[in-house]
Amino acid sequence: MILMPGYSAINQDERGAPRRSASRVPQGPQAGRRGTEPAGTDTRLLVERLSGQIPAGQIIRDILRRIAYASNASFYRLTPKVVVRVESEQQVVAVLRECRKLRLPVTFRGAGTSLSGQAISDSVLLQLGANWRRIRVLDGGARVRLQSGVIGSQANSVLLPYGRKIGPDPASINACTIGGIAANNASGMCCGVASNSYRTLASSRIIFVDGSLLDTASAESRAQFAAAHPEMTGGIAQLARRTRNNSALRERIRRKYETKNTVGYGLNSLVDFDDPIDIIEHLMIGSEGTLGFLSEITFHTVPELPCKATALMLFTDIRTACDATVRLKRCRVSAVEIMDRSSLRSVENKAGMPAYLKMQDAGVAGLLVETRADTSLQLGERVAEALEAIRGLPAALPVSFTDREEEYTALWNIRKGLLPSVGAVRPDGTAVIIEDVVFPMEFLAEATLDLQALFGKHGYPDAIIFGHALEGNLHFVIAQSFSTEREVSRYGAFMEELAHLVVDKHHGSLKGEHSTGRNMAPFVELEWGAEAYGLMMEIKHIFDPDNLLNPGVILNADPEAHLHDTQALPESNPLVDKCMECGFCEPHCPSQHLTLTPRQRIAVWREISRLSATGESPALLDELKRDYAYQGEQTCATDGLCATACPVEIDTGKLIKELRSLQVSRFSNRLADWVADNFGVTVSLMRAGLNTVDALHRALGTPVMTLLADFMRKLSGGRLPAWNRCMPRGGQRIRQTPVCRDNPLKAVYFPSCVSRLMGTATRSKEREAQTAVIDRLLRKAGYEVIYPARMPELCCGMAFNSKGFTRQAERKLRELHEALLAASESGRYPVLIDTSPCNYRIQEALGRGSGLALYEPAEFICRFLKDRLVFRRKAGTVALHVPCSSRKMGLEPALKEVALLCAERVVIPPLVECCGWAGDRGFHYPELTASALATLESSLSADCEEGYSTSRACEIGLSLHAAIPYRSLAYLVHECTESPAASPPPPPGGAGRMPEALGRLQKKEVFERRQRDPAL
Repeated sequence: MILMPGYSAINQDERGAPRRSASRVPQGPQAGRRGTEPAGTDTRLLVERLSGQIPAGQIIRDILRRIAYASNASFYRLTPKVVVRVESEQQVVAVLRECRKLRLPVTFRGAGTSLSGQAISDSVLLQLGANWRRIRVLDGGARVRLQSGVIGSQANSVLLPYGRKIGPDPASINACTIGGIAANNASGMCCGVASNSYRTLASSRIIFVDGSLLDTASAESRAQFAAAHPEMTGGIAQLARRTRNNSALRERIRRKYETKNTVGYGLNSLVDFDDPIDIIEHLMIGSEGTLGFLSEITFHTVPELPCKATALMLFTDIRTACDATVRLKRCRVSAVEIMDRSSLRSVENKAGMPAYLKMQDAGVAGLLVETRADTSLQLGERVAEALEAIRGLPAALPVSFTDREEEYTALWNIRKGLLPSVGAVRPDGTAVIIEDVVFPMEFLAEATLDLQALFGKHGYPDAIIFGHALEGNLHFVIAQSFSTEREVSRYGAFMEELAHLVVDKHHGSLKGEHSTGRNMAPFVELEWGAEAYGLMMEIKHIFDPDNLLNPGVILNADPEAHLHDTQALPESNPLVDKCMECGFCEPHCPSQHLTLTPRQRIAVWREISRLSATGESPALLDELKRDYAYQGEQTCATDGLCATACPVEIDTGKLIKELRSLQVSRFSNRLADWVADNFGVTVSLMRAGLNTVDALHRALGTPVMTLLADFMRKLSGGRLPAWNRCMPRGGQRIRQTPVCRDNPLKAVYFPSCVSRLMGTATRSKEREAQTAVIDRLLRKAGYEVIYPARMPELCCGMAFNSKGFTRQAERKLRELHEALLAASESGRYPVLIDTSPCNYRIQEALGRGSGLALYEPAEFICRFLKDRLVFRRKAGTVALHVPCSSRKMGLEPALKEVALLCAERVVIPPLVECCGWAGDRGFHYPELTASALATLESSLSADCEEGYSTSRACEIGLSLHAAIPYRSLAYLVHECTESPAASPPPPPGGAGRMPEALGRLQKKEVFERRQRDPAL
């Protein structure tokens, strides 16, 4: 057996097995720290050596951002000494070579969604930047080449038109990266063993600890690597021969991988392949960054079957549910998700849950079963097959399948709600621990009961069990505190007994898909035995002889390693205390590549709150508060998109708004009061200011104006807003005409203050303001337009609320509510709010009891105008931006539908969500918008000459960074429609353009286009 640095023979018995020492259990958020940086080295020297190879902005050393990277989705915490944000393979090579010279440990991190502490370090953390997103579809979708920073769901979006998807389908697929999926051999509900990363791997690009690169798709690269690394290829070949010649070990490996298993290194590589390069490539899968860096991966894809049906089967007890699973495994079903009674009970009181969940007996267990097929006929056959398989089993309710999307989505919401249900009710200060274990199918029922008994024994009454029953893969969720020695000891005792229950009693695996990590590293030898464990240690030594790559993960001789470096989650603010730091929010944050993400904002605020409460490290506290002003507060768009992906629906923007309100000075409050009292005057003054600047722009030209504006902004110390070439002129005054009382078609139109303030851009081909266009569009459809009284003084309050002036915001909202009630005759007429953010603000603040029917432009057009206008599609492609407020209201389909009524092709850039303009952030922090829209221009096709949205402020930033003008969607609809009275008569043969027929035809075309084009 080869011992690596950091592995002490003193801590092992005669067989090399780690001893279960009774050393003192650590306490506190950083208790039990086990430093991995060798003595005598200094990360400052690393920074110096990297300074000529990597831009300084990508090397992070400030304490605030290092704390931000100290945690991930697990319950472990390590603060890195330096974070290097790498943007290319060359930069990865540079970091690894310099770290090897200095003997500095390195950990790789993608999205940081791993659940067992794989992506944290107290040495050098190598974080993927924004330039790892390239996707290339090969062989008509049969293969796909992905850079390691591509998010899993993005890969599937690109593959959807080909009827394909990647095999792995982890629950975190909307957040986790391809590199992380492969490095953890993540699977999921449907992929099982046959379609995981290991089985679907076609080729990869790997960077090893010495900086060498291997492209397994290139014969030349393979030959060069073998010639340059004979010790690695020879050593691996020797291990493979030894393993294949050991019949008992070979058979053990074969049996272990018949089911899901991600414990330790993938020893099946040694028996599945002969070529050492193929073995090396497959050993990388599931290696958790301990053997090398996966730069690029090519997967064989799997079919994405279009037809599916789902059933929630409720059985009288868990044993019956497991018996049903065994029967269903012989059927053509794609997923069988088991849920014990505690799971069902945890969600039964949530909104949208079926009422019958509450009426079930204490022992009831559920199976969520899904089957898929190419055609409806095949689907029917598979449904019948599944129903026949479970015939005769005692069910708590009659079983039926549904193929209606709204119904099976509601059923899947039961399964998806399990984690949030525990996360939301856990005691403050506790971490959510999610583990997954695998049992042979014949032990599944007994094992589930044993797990439930184990929870009771160790004091986890709220624990739940669910999982992928089709593979015998059970997940459980518990809430655990690590704030006291007693709590840590309780967890240690639980894990020790769990390991023996899984391995010794039920002959299962301690990890099915979440990978080994820190939490199971001390138990790898228990599962595999000394011989296989020794083999794994040799593999690590061959790849990484100095133990520099993610040390302590997968293999760890410390029997209590899983109890060290745990984190307490101190109370900081009720708005965010339930955050599990899972990272699901991060892909949706506009500042993710500039400053902090929502998860990181919360993590740093927790540390600030802890330091404030304890009084320790005043200097550190001052530094964190100072840096948080920009990193956490000023560059937060407060758009709330983070809440849409958060398992416990945390809106980090609300925390930031609250912090802003606490910082409001007495003078600022008085000024806000004056603005609220004189809102019409304020808008008029600002409108005049925009017109003055516009005149200056036209007189001086863009180059001179840019120089002058930049100089004035610097002279003001950044107080003046940043000018750009897409700045609008002042808005036009709204001309109101008398309302015809005899016309039953009436609508209230409230032009938001931003629409009243801002007109068209200087270079825009449009001279007519958005407010005038919407007025004309309504009248074209036959509507009388009603404007609320005292309109110049009205505002929804969002401009106040976003800056922390909550009192003034509430006052303006009340004024607007009263005015809209009066104008709409207490909700008799629909109300059109011409910008999505304002509409969302009003609906969110007033709730369902507003007495108003409120609509933003796309929704209003779909509901009230579509069938009263004749649409004519324009040639070419248009870009569409869905504002974050529209996304939160679920209105993306409405925007797409309206755009497709007007244009032949619509493109929605896949990586652009919030534009980062955030009201006026784009004027004061233009770098936020630049970062959020960095991929916008490259995402647009060459024939795309104009873009549309439903947020006037967003359109400024979009126009600036897309190199095409963005305008309100109302302009496009107005351009592409006529009133029915003005349209030509229908051609002979019945092919007329009657509005209802047109609507049906266009719905069909919308559906067909969506199937062909992933951008729709």
